[in-house]
Amino acid sequence: MNVLQKIFIDHYEEMLYILHPRDVVIENVEKMIHCGDPSFGGALYGCPLCGELKFVPFRCHSKFCPTCGNKYCIDRSTKMAFKLIRCTHRHCVFTIDEDLRPFFLEDRNLLDCLFLAVRSVILRMFHSINKSRNFVPGFICVLHTFGRPLEWNPHIHCLLSEGGFSDDGFWRVVKHFNYTYLRMAFQTALLNVMEKRIGPSFKKTKAAIYHKDKNGFYVYAKPNLCDSDTVVKYISRYLGRPVIATSRIDFYDGTNVTFHYNKHEDNSFVKKTMPVLDFMKLLIQHIPQKHFKMTRYYGLYARHREADKLLFKAVPKSKHKTLLDFNRWRTLFLLSFGYDPLQCPKCKHSMAFLELYHNHKRIPLIELYERAMAKYRCRSSGNSA
Repeated sequence: MNVLQKIFIDHYEEMLYILHPRDVVIENVEKMIHCGDPSFGGALYGCPLCGELKFVPFRCHSKFCPTCGNKYCIDRSTKMAFKLIRCTHRHCVFTIDEDLRPFFLEDRNLLDCLFLAVRSVILRMFHSINKSRNFVPGFICVLHTFGRPLEWNPHIHCLLSEGGFSDDGFWRVVKHFNYTYLRMAFQTALLNVMEKRIGPSFKKTKAAIYHKDKNGFYVYAKPNLCDSDTVVKYISRYLGRPVIATSRIDFYDGTNVTFHYNKHEDNSFVKKTMPVLDFMKLLIQHIPQKHFKMTRYYGLYARHREADKLLFKAVPKSKHKTLLDFNRWRTLFLLSFGYDPLQCPKCKHSMAFLELYHNHKRIPLIELYERAMAKYRCRSSGNSA
């Protein structure tokens, strides 16, 4: 049991009756609490030489879980790497005024506005380069709702190709970005789409924001030399990572929680202590609504652009399989902790899979096969009908 599981197990009922969490929060917290619990099932492995047995429990697969969330981050970044064009990419960050943050917390549907504004600004910027040829870049947007101190701070991380393809297949490199345009255009696009969603009641806030942020919202888009070989590491750092790693939680005594972080401005070390319910409230507010897409693909990376697939250098399926298999839990365990979890502790031979168990029930492999075949027959008969 990790420290985050212990915190939520100890104060689960208080969270329900004091914090009044959303349904999706309860679902993800319950998954995280029972992650790795043998009573929920697992797989049994055995050594074919000496007969040593080992039981490996199922994981929860929740992004809120620090273990499963990190695994998701690595898998997703690897799959994303296959989509990238072989060119330099730039990491951009689109932030908003702190006075707008409560709007997104009260109505989480407004988070779509951040994606719409970023998409509009980037496509318009590239379109202005040569309107007749319509240069289109490839960019991936990831929504983060938290900062290092865990406060509510929605912003967009964007991985943008330094160039775009025209309608006639010509590639043009774009390295000089107009920062003034990005700041002002993002502010205008976001405020306009928010007013359209919220209605006339937003006009007063909109005018106050324009008066306060006369130079637009802060947009970081400086060159970072993020080439195609190192871009996977860059992606995995910002893509879907858990709100807090257990290594950042320094102390928990049942009443208070102490965690640390480095300030974004000067990278100075900060240690913070707060009541446990306040800490839990900070964490659960960042759990997204069910089926909400935190990562979105635009331009050349959008799925609907079938014609653009010819522009990419194809990756052999064998290489896909090799890289995706590399991210299995066994190899990740070996890389993280330095030992093979399925190596027999007695004879050092590799253990083999024996059986699956679910909720204390033994499920033979032949039964799983028969279930799969029954589903296949039903689908086949339905298609023929």
